Amino acid sequence: MTEALHGLPLDRVLRTLAGVSWGDARNFVARGKVTVAGVLAKDSVRRVSRGDTIEINPRARKAKDSAALDRSALVYVDPHIVVVEKPPGISTVPYEPGERGTLEQLVAAILPRAHEKGPPSSLGVVQRLDKETSGLLVFARTFAAKKVLAAQLRQRTVERRYLAIVHGHPKKQRFESYLLKDRGDGLRGTSRIGREGQLAITDVDPLKRLEGAELVTCRLTTGRTHQIRIHLAEAGYPLVGERVYVRNYAGELLAAPRPMLHAAELGFVHPVKGQAMRFESPLPSDMAAMIAKLGG
Repeated sequence: MTEALHGLPLDRVLRTLAGVSWGDARNFVARGKVTVAGVLAKDSVRRVSRGDTIEINPRARKAKDSAALDRSALVYVDPHIVVVEKPPGISTVPYEPGERGTLEQLVAAILPRAHEKGPPSSLGVVQRLDKETSGLLVFARTFAAKKVLAAQLRQRTVERRYLAIVHGHPKKQRFESYLLKDRGDGLRGTSRIGREGQLAITDVDPLKRLEGAELVTCRLTTGRTHQIRIHLAEAGYPLVGERVYVRNYAGELLAAPRPMLHAAELGFVHPVKGQAMRFESPLPSDMAAMIAKLGG
């Protein structure tokens, strides 16, 4: 790999070296056809380093997904809803046609079936977490429950609190902007025009000062795609482990196995019973280890 490609995302490097489209570059990675330094690449936006050997093998067979979800991941189950503790590294729903091993599929496979020999339970997707984000989310088990929960999200009555480790030391503040799918450079981001895009509101509060970083809590009023990651990065405080929204960050990036973001609290009104439901999830081990590493 040439020096000019050092530090660039893998999909961009593949596009440059192989002369393929962005979609083809990402599909090569998603289908298990790319190795970096002899190791199968699983993340199309990971940064490559000088000296890395990159190989594309169009004939390589994608390894069969042997993922399984332990029943302990089911935090709450009743005939109407299921609250799940999502591990990092699992997509909530299929990213591409035929993708297997998503959280939706794994949860359906371990839920009690309506009939002993019947198909896995079907789930209604109410909310999503990024693939590398861990923590709590709810699925609906009936169409009626999905409709009610979706209405609560639209009305902004669902409580969602995240824990994040960010670069730098942000102050307590509210971020409010209009997010676009493409801000002009191929990435999601804030509109420069004004009220174009979807309104996104995130409240950030520092919890613990670390060496070059901070543990913060983020409360969502809205739930847009990559909302927390975008707001923090645009303010100069990208997540530790962030690999996408760091193009304009001038400081030294702290290494982490994934973006340090965890959905720690979820609250809503039960769609049938009408009672307030609240769930909390402790800091995951990889984030706790990062905090310890940074002097926390």
